Amino acid sequence: MDLPALTGELLPILVVGVGVLVAAAALRALGRRRTDRRLGSLVAVDAGASRTLASLRYRLAGRPDLVRRTSEGRPVPIELKSRAAPPGGPPRSHVVQVWAYCLLLEETGAPAPRFGVLRYSDGTEYRIPWDLRARAEFLRLRAEIDRPYDGRAAPSPAKCARCAWRVSCDARAGG
Repeated sequence: MDLPALTGELLPILVVGVGVLVAAAALRALGRRRTDRRLGSLVAVDAGASRTLASLRYRLAGRPDLVRRTSEGRPVPIELKSRAAPPGGPPRSHVVQVWAYCLLLEETGAPAPRFGVLRYSDGTEYRIPWDLRARAEFLRLRAEIDRPYDGRAAPSPAKCARCAWRVSCDARAGG
């Protein structure tokens, strides 16, 4: 079998394969747009120039990746994660981050969000409720951050060795 004959047979297959991949990507993008329209109209995108939300009362600041506004005028913060969704659902830290954006949007004087969205790179999406219970839990966590460290951490050489805070932590093992 010579190379020109092989190229002649493979070229149409390659073109069809690439076409199928492009069509699949376009369908996925259309599906995402349909989902986004159900969340409401786009009002902000964190492209580095969008306004940082801040609350002096809670000493908190942040900038959601996207903010949409529902037909009833409520903002919806959307946090985009660059990794696939974890198998057991979103980690607590991701949920707390969405709660923080909900509180910050609430502080702007707009109607309070009813939920925020966590969206992972694999297309998995979670609606994170923002209700009285979530608000109370977030404010409890926020107040805990303000309390002085009480020494509860149990240092471990294995954990401490790969911790990003090992240089400044007062509970580190062997330090």
